[in-house]
Amino acid sequence: MTETAHPDTVLIIDFGSQVTQLIARRVREAGVYSEIVPFQSAEEGFHRLNPKAVILSGGPASTVEIDSPRAPQIVFDSGLPVLGICYGQQTMCAQLGGAVEGGHHREFGRAFVEILKPSPLFDGVWDTGQKHQVWMSHGDRVTKLPDGFEVIAASPNAPLAATADEARQYYAVQFHPEVVHTPDGARLLSNFVHKIAGLKGDWTMAAYKDQAIAAIREQVGDGKVICGLSGGVDSSVAALLIHEAVGDQLTCILVDHGVMRKDEAAEVVAMFREHYNIPLVHVDASDTFIGALEGEADPEKKRKTIGRLFIDVFQEEAKKVGGADFLAQGTLYPDVIESVSFTGGPSVTIKSHHNVGGLPERMNMQLVEPLRELFKDEVRELGREQGLPESFIGRHPFPGPGLAIRLPGGVTREKIRILQEADAIYLDEIRKAGLYDAIWQAFAVLLPVQTVGVMGDGRTYEFVCALRAVTSVDGMTADFYPFDMEFLGNAATRIINEVRGINRVVYDVTSKPPGTIEWE
Repeated sequence: MTETAHPDTVLIIDFGSQVTQLIARRVREAGVYSEIVPFQSAEEGFHRLNPKAVILSGGPASTVEIDSPRAPQIVFDSGLPVLGICYGQQTMCAQLGGAVEGGHHREFGRAFVEILKPSPLFDGVWDTGQKHQVWMSHGDRVTKLPDGFEVIAASPNAPLAATADEARQYYAVQFHPEVVHTPDGARLLSNFVHKIAGLKGDWTMAAYKDQAIAAIREQVGDGKVICGLSGGVDSSVAALLIHEAVGDQLTCILVDHGVMRKDEAAEVVAMFREHYNIPLVHVDASDTFIGALEGEADPEKKRKTIGRLFIDVFQEEAKKVGGADFLAQGTLYPDVIESVSFTGGPSVTIKSHHNVGGLPERMNMQLVEPLRELFKDEVRELGREQGLPESFIGRHPFPGPGLAIRLPGGVTREKIRILQEADAIYLDEIRKAGLYDAIWQAFAVLLPVQTVGVMGDGRTYEFVCALRAVTSVDGMTADFYPFDMEFLGNAATRIINEVRGINRVVYDVTSKPPGTIEWE
């Protein structure tokens, strides 16, 4: 997308909070485009995005420490509305002449704030004199306000829970309005972007579609594009956008790497060719991929091996269609966030199988990523704008490395077969129970554990299969789906009876906070 595609942009400066992505989601839900930049490059991001408002996120640091993160001074010199959240409140006050005290004001969890004064931030949401639930997560607190600020809300442990300098349109809250545990938080953020910053609510997928098509035409020109198609909603939506933009300059390539779900390659080819007249090449490279993965236990090496081999296949197929200037892929905004370590955390390795940072020089192509700015739910809405059938839009997401990372430990052909069979039965049971659309993602995992069991009159020594099902909106956070025991009993019984190699089934009930790695 071009820098001028989103004239009303909210810049979110990330200081390392695990829920910074939720701020972006809430702002977009209010119909305003938002983008996250790490504090280290916030000044560059400010100039690049030319925002109309700025939000400072929370974070784990303490402003009382030497060299703790700060917002660039241009934020406060710009005259733009600014909202500070948690650490964002503290650094705002510290940078503007206030004081922050640390060490003995820890507060984590539910709290109640009392509204002391009316404010545009609370307009239509909270009335003066009322108390409302919020979510706190802080160890420091502001003890002295900068000149021009006043207290507009307080809690027993945070006397300056919400503050404002309304003349300069500076607002700051100690609590987290972006999380669901602050029930009215989304409405507060909507007030900030609409009533305070005066931004229009015109961030829609219909508008984005037109902008994306124009941007693709500008980037591609008369060049040729190959698109890695997986059959998921991301690559399907990306392919349709590019085809609408440049027509027959696009060729889609489906690479069967041997660790797809059972019969998935054939299903995707049939589904795509049935609905769309877009050139599609089906490449069976399973022997190459499985041969390279066989025996490999390190999850990062698995990812990088698959990513490298994908590049090799795309290069070879590009030659067969007369060369290509661009490689298109369905990179999403969470991929971008999880592929770049904003604050030195583990996210730098989460999405390493994606070519988010650019292609190898040997490939001599440029990336086309028309969905790079979107969350998963936005992509689904865009798919509806394109007329994609719900069978495409509602498909559960599945990672590029496929079953290779659902096989902790060494990859073998026999373990792939076992997992494919178990995974297929699990999804079949979910569909039969009418639960597929209620679940964001479901899959089976073959654990690197074998247990002794008795089946019939014989003793077995076979693998343990774990079942995973989560609910989510955008994939940045997830919670386990609460199956009843009857469903789990039926699924487990089928898997044990029908899949030779498994004698035990367990259900995973962990949740996924932002920035965590699953099953690797």
